[in-house]
Amino acid sequence: MTILITGASGFIGRHVCAQLSHHHDILAVLRQPDSQLPALRQQVHALGGQGERLQAVQGDLDLPGLGLPEDLPAPQAIIHLGARFAWQLDRETAQRTNVAGSLAVAELARRHGSRLVFISGFMLENHEHLQRLGITGDDPDQVDWQQVYRRAGGYEASKLEAAIRVRALAAISDLELVEVQPATVAGHSHTGALDSAQPLYSLIDNLARGRMAMVPGSPDHWLPLVAVDHLAALIAEATRAQTVPQRLLALDPTTPNLQGLLAIAADSLGRRPPQRHVPIPVLAALLHLPGMPRLMNTWPEALHFTQTTRFDTTATDAFLAQQGLTRPAMAAVIARSAHWYQQQGHDQADPSPA
Repeated sequence: MTILITGASGFIGRHVCAQLSHHHDILAVLRQPDSQLPALRQQVHALGGQGERLQAVQGDLDLPGLGLPEDLPAPQAIIHLGARFAWQLDRETAQRTNVAGSLAVAELARRHGSRLVFISGFMLENHEHLQRLGITGDDPDQVDWQQVYRRAGGYEASKLEAAIRVRALAAISDLELVEVQPATVAGHSHTGALDSAQPLYSLIDNLARGRMAMVPGSPDHWLPLVAVDHLAALIAEATRAQTVPQRLLALDPTTPNLQGLLAIAADSLGRRPPQRHVPIPVLAALLHLPGMPRLMNTWPEALHFTQTTRFDTTATDAFLAQQGLTRPAMAAVIARSAHWYQQQGHDQADPSPA
């Protein structure tokens, strides 16, 4: 089985390649294969995979047809992990990479008859949030996307739009679509290794540097998490299992509330956790003041992911049981993620202002 992967060199992608490389040939879409492939192979080896089973093809989500060669061999499955992530991402850039790029990947899968394992996000299952944004169904033509981008920001809006447009394409074609919806990604369940671009890293960093005096939200607010290696295993099984639900919510429902998360991380860091809460609207207003997002190392868009909504993971639970997969204990994952952060030597508190 040959599997084509976009975003293979990313934090999640490296772990997915490690999981799949034991039994399958991997074709990674890379912008600069000559320089990126050797490094990716080494990373996959370090994660316990077989890096020699990785090959590369030059491509780019921003190019027409992904910039792929015409004679690309047909893969049995395509995993679409590639995306442009940044807070305050402008709409044009976000749509070009995350929406048009995703549709190009979906069209490639349809043309080759490949299963498409599309990585979206857990906010697509927060129906109250979608309704507040003006999204009430899976018809992209019934959504005021300008409003969605204005309210949610470029990154989240483009991920929502991409998923809904890919669903619409699958509904009118013979595209076999499996959508995996990850929560915020935590570190590795054994090592705690966590990419610095992940929101959880920023949360731990703020706690370690004394920038978090209060807990955002209320005692009911939480940041749903999934361990990166568990997510990779779920994606791998969604790629090769014969029968897979159309949507898999990759989210650990036992993730503690945000106050509990911060307490676990603080204990690993040797810090005092915040006890009092600050309402989300108050924090959002502060973050709209000039210079405050950088000072607080928090962006207004990120607040959407801290919420009170609880999610139904029944379908995913059944699939995990069928594949013999179990979720690692999330409290231990949080502690190991914070410990790993501390081992990197970045846990020095910011100097107090004069």
